[in-house]
Parts: sequence; C-alpha cells; structure tokens
Amino acid sequence: MNKFFIRFFDILFSLSGLIILLPLFILFSVAILIDSRGPVFYRQSRVGKYDRDFLLWKFRTMKTGSDKEGLLTVGSKDSRITRFGYFLRRFKLDELPQLINVMSGEMSLVGPRPEVRKYVDLYTDEQRRVLFVKPGITDLASLSYYDENDMLAQSEDPDKMYIEVIMPAKISINLKFIKDPTLKNYFTTIFKTIGKIIRSGH
Repeated sequence: MNKFFIRFFDILFSLSGLIILLPLFILFSVAILIDSRGPVFYRQSRVGKYDRDFLLWKFRTMKTGSDKEGLLTVGSKDSRITRFGYFLRRFKLDELPQLINVMSGEMSLVGPRPEVRKYVDLYTDEQRRVLFVKPGITDLASLSYYDENDMLAQSEDPDKMYIEVIMPAKISINLKFIKDPTLKNYFTTIFKTIGKIIRSGH
C-alpha cells in the first residue's frame, strides 16, 4: 500500500513541479546557452532498479565533454563547472529535470541516489540490495554527505576515497532507509532536503 501512495505522490509532485517550474526551466535554459557552448541538458547513464541502466536528466553545469576527465566532481570550484553551473549546483537546481525521470517511473522523489555503472560494479552482494528499489532525487545519505565534493577535494586520491569511504557509508544509510519505506520517511526526507537547500544558500 505504501508503494501505491508513494507512486501517487511521485506523479502528483513531479507533474505539478514540471508545470509550475516551466518558466524557470526556460530561464535556466537561456542562461546555460549564453554561459557556455553545448546543450541545455546533460543525460548520463545511471543504474536503476533491478540493475537496469537508464538516462538521468540534469541541467548541464559543466563544459561539454568534461565527463571524459573523470566522473567525480572534486570540490565546489571544479574548473570544469561553468559560471552559471556553480549557481545551479549550489542550490541543487541542476537536479530539477529529474522530475522527468520520476514521471516516467525510472526514479522516485525519495530513494538511493542512482550511481554510475563503474561504481555499481564494485558493490558487494549486500550493497546491491539498494538496487531492489527505485533510485531517487534525494535521500538521507545525500543529506549526510552534502559537502561530499569538498571532502573529495581534500583527498590525495578522490576516487579511492569515494570507493573506500564515502560510497560504503552512503549505501549503509540507504540500506537502513529501504527497510522502512513509509510515507512518513518519504515526506520527512523531502522536508529535510528543502531545509538543507535553504540553509546552504545562507
């Protein structure tokens, strides 16, 4: 029953969001095109429920082709990020197009953040349990590691730190969450995310 209501609210909120935010989407699109060459949106292959790949939607915040230099964003001042991209990332506004993924059923508003195949292939059998549920736009793990990019910037080997420290810690948090996928946890995570974004702008 919880799954039914969560899907109902996913559709309600994502559809409402896409309609209400349409003027903002247009404004952001113009700003992105003015700021740097390339497409408005960035679509990246991620791993979803049942280990199936899907294309994640984001506003493009980096120079075209930046993903060839590495999949991790290191520090809040990564040189690959565009000027307008800094603004979008600061308030997590680059994630808004993922409402399209929610509408299509590939994602939920709340759930483990979808990972790229490179890192999913390193999961243990226990960690792969996070693939039994839909990935989400936000989760408690992402809130706990809100400053993840800055943490990676302080490491001599960001990729190793992500694989050995950050990734296992985030998965551990998500495994606890998916054991109790209630509407209460669903809305609590949404409200905590909104609060975190507001506080980050101060």
